[in-house]
Amino acid sequence: MPLSALLPAAASVLALAAPPAHPPAASLALALQDSTGRVSTVTLDCHPAGGDHPGKAKACAALTTVDGDFDRLPAEATVCPMIYSPTTATAQGHWRGKPVVYTHTFGNKCAAAAESAGVFEF
Repeated sequence: MPLSALLPAAASVLALAAPPAHPPAASLALALQDSTGRVSTVTLDCHPAGGDHPGKAKACAALTTVDGDFDRLPAEATVCPMIYSPTTATAQGHWRGKPVVYTHTFGNKCAAAAESAGVFEF
């Protein structure tokens, strides 16, 4: 049997021997919609941290301290402008096997970031 015929078979065997990748313990789709209807979205995976959230490590740490309960996220001491521009934050996905469905309207985008410990800071 020629060597070129053995290479694809060897690659298949090696692929089967590789340990399976573990899915993240949490996977969330986060969105912010401002008062003009503009929507920003990111993904956030935790344990291990991943996705395209710009502050994934900080967001995962905050969510870990409250076991994924968005209503219990602590507010950060941040000065935000007192300009009312309602921003609706949503989260959907799962946190350690539990479904997550969260929606809350904040006074503005800065307040959404500050009052969610940075989870909605994108």
